[in-house]
Amino acid sequence: MAEVANPIVVMKRFELKYLISPEQADFFRERIKGHMEPDAFGKTSIASLYYDTPDYRLIRTSIEKPPFKEKIRLRSYGLATDSSPVFLELKRKSEGIVYKRRVQSTLPLVKRFFDGLGDICAGGQINREIVYFRDYYKTLVPACLIIYDRTAYFEPGGDLRLTIDEAPRYRTKDLDLKTSMEGTLLLPPGYSVLEIKVQQAMPLWLASILSDDKIRRASFSKVGEAYKQQILKQQPFIRTGAAI
Repeated sequence: MAEVANPIVVMKRFELKYLISPEQADFFRERIKGHMEPDAFGKTSIASLYYDTPDYRLIRTSIEKPPFKEKIRLRSYGLATDSSPVFLELKRKSEGIVYKRRVQSTLPLVKRFFDGLGDICAGGQINREIVYFRDYYKTLVPACLIIYDRTAYFEPGGDLRLTIDEAPRYRTKDLDLKTSMEGTLLLPPGYSVLEIKVQQAMPLWLASILSDDKIRRASFSKVGEAYKQQILKQQPFIRTGAAI
């Protein structure tokens, strides 16, 4: 992916998630024609490396569905190299609204940052928030790698966005954005995660499509599901740990 013109991004929106079968995905793609268009990147393989404390404090808190939760991840579009752009994202959710701070960097600079050797970008409010997050949790290490094949759609002239993430998968070993896009499937073969991202209310035409194909909202977190499938099996004692 080419370097973006504006490497610092702030987002605020509602994110609605749905788990869809292959048949529902085909139906949905056909029905949104004329309303939504795929973005210029087409289908893109995305890898997100989630950082956590050694006792998985962030993931444990997230799956308990508190009114406020936060996570930090490093995202690459395709396999990363030491010189390719990667994006460090601080994502918070409060009362159903998602707030995201995102800065562009490189793998060596991100490693230095998590080693406590400097800031992540050249000052400013976003830098202060991300540095505070790192220092508050003290020790943050790679915990889980989430990978999927995404097609993003946008509404011409509007602020509606949606994504379809095919074959969501994960790794809890070999946590390196430079290695591969392989992983263990999180869902049955062929199933996808549909995310609708809106700043206001969902348009009626979209609500009608979801209703016609019986596409229902689902409470689903890729990294939370990976934690439940794999990490709890490896370290069942964490189940009884108190989430802070």
